[in-house]
Amino acid sequence: MPSLKDLRNRIASVKATRKITKAMQMVAAAKLRRAQEAAIAARPYADRIAVVLGNLSRAMEGRPDASPLIGGTGREQTHLIVVATAERGLCGNFNTSIVKLARELADRLIREGKTVKIFCVGKKGNDQLKRLYGRYIVEAVDFRGVKQLTFQQAQTVGNRILRMFEEGQFDIATIFFAEFKSIMTQRPRGLRLIPAEVPAAEKAPELGGAIYVAEPDEGEILAELLPRNINVQIFRALLENAASEQGARMSAMDSATRNAGDMIDKLTLRYNRQRQAQITKELIEIISGAEAL
Repeated sequence: MPSLKDLRNRIASVKATRKITKAMQMVAAAKLRRAQEAAIAARPYADRIAVVLGNLSRAMEGRPDASPLIGGTGREQTHLIVVATAERGLCGNFNTSIVKLARELADRLIREGKTVKIFCVGKKGNDQLKRLYGRYIVEAVDFRGVKQLTFQQAQTVGNRILRMFEEGQFDIATIFFAEFKSIMTQRPRGLRLIPAEVPAAEKAPELGGAIYVAEPDEGEILAELLPRNINVQIFRALLENAASEQGARMSAMDSATRNAGDMIDKLTLRYNRQRQAQITKELIEIISGAEAL
């Protein structure tokens, strides 16, 4: 049974921990608003560029000069799995849920006899994957020390992926990240980067008999837009991750703070009961000694 001093030390330790978790919760809440606004602002542009690519790609169907970034290489043997996670922990199951989804795809592809390569973006994803999937990891980058994400970080990742594709190192690339829904909900998902996912065709507008042509032609426009689309989608994934990470950390630290409060209450009750029992025992010893005299 711990002594009264041990219980006092444990109570003081848990109180110090509660102060830390409360401070981390407040910091995450302060960062969340800016990260959430950035993620929401990036969605319309990323969605619209995908629609434009879809319309242009449908016009390129059947043409021999169609880019493999939109039409694929014609093979599905080698897959590049891009796992985007956070640089820090203490954010609940945020990192684990993304890694789990990526592992499920990797395991399925390996069972089917496919070649799997993993590109880790973020320290925590690399830490979780390198023990069992270390031989599959071909690239790993992290942005520790970066205070605010910019398009430059997305370009760094996108340019590496494009270089690997041009060298013929993979046929299909998929990025995994967490889409921000709310403070309590972050949905891990996968998005195919290469070949680009083409959304369903939109209803053609009424042109009133008019015709239009693309200037320059579709091939030249796609040659410019396809690499940009990869960087845009990666940037969107990083922004969604940043907002999801802060939301998950805020929720996790709130739970940790409340759990610390419950533990303090239990330890305090245990301390008071043990102190009362000790006082009662001392009183009994004094009374017994007085009666013996």
